[in-house]
Amino acid sequence: MNKIIPGVWSSYFYDMTPEEMVRAFLSAGWHFSEISNEHSAVVMERGKPFEEGEKFRKYASDLGMSFPQGHLWLTCDIAAIPQEPVIKKLKEWLDLFAGFGVKRAVLHPGGKQMQDEGKSTGEILEANAAALRQLCGHIKGTDMTICLENLFTRYTTCEDLLGLIEAAGTAQLGICLDTGHLNIAGGSQSEFIKKAGKYLKALHIADNEGKSDQHMMPYGKGKVDWADVTGAIKEIGYEGLFNFEIPGERHCPLPVMMAKLDFLKAMSAHMLA
Repeated sequence: MNKIIPGVWSSYFYDMTPEEMVRAFLSAGWHFSEISNEHSAVVMERGKPFEEGEKFRKYASDLGMSFPQGHLWLTCDIAAIPQEPVIKKLKEWLDLFAGFGVKRAVLHPGGKQMQDEGKSTGEILEANAAALRQLCGHIKGTDMTICLENLFTRYTTCEDLLGLIEAAGTAQLGICLDTGHLNIAGGSQSEFIKKAGKYLKALHIADNEGKSDQHMMPYGKGKVDWADVTGAIKEIGYEGLFNFEIPGERHCPLPVMMAKLDFLKAMSAHMLA
């Protein structure tokens, strides 16, 4: 990737098959997407991860669509005890993503189980770092980057994520900014982006009113300062997917959803001008 590319998270069409989803986006003129946990899981069930991922990549590519970004197993806890089953499964997801052609694989930091058990911050950090070292070892030699996403209950700040990257000590880690999560946590979008700098490799663009993860489009009733976001990503020279993660917009008939995609085209052109 050598520029900022508008895209929409694939589970905008979560009730479609992966192939139907591709055709729906293309019919609205969208050629890039972050492939979601839901669609990835469907392809995973078809057989060997890399082979099935490659088949789907070819199907989408032949029609004119690609997935430069993907969300790894959404509900996993990489710091869970025991770690081995989670790591084993995530390696299969990484193989699937290699087949898809994903370059930026988004992953949530773990630690909820350990936190609930009263483990220290240091213990949770090391468990996360140990898991990431194994996962990055699995993709060593590829051009894939695992992008750690900021949450709104833990790992809420850029400093938290940079500390985890430092603890893991591996070059194949980056950061995914979720603007909605940061809004709930009360952080500054531009400060986060500027601190992330070269580590910012992926984006989840979503808005909310600051109390729950509503996943709305920008410029509605949400409170994210979009000039703050776009100004900062241009300042640091961000290159990658400008990915709208907006499941809050899909509670409407399909023709309305398609019309919203047209609206998003005009919106992204304004935001990235």
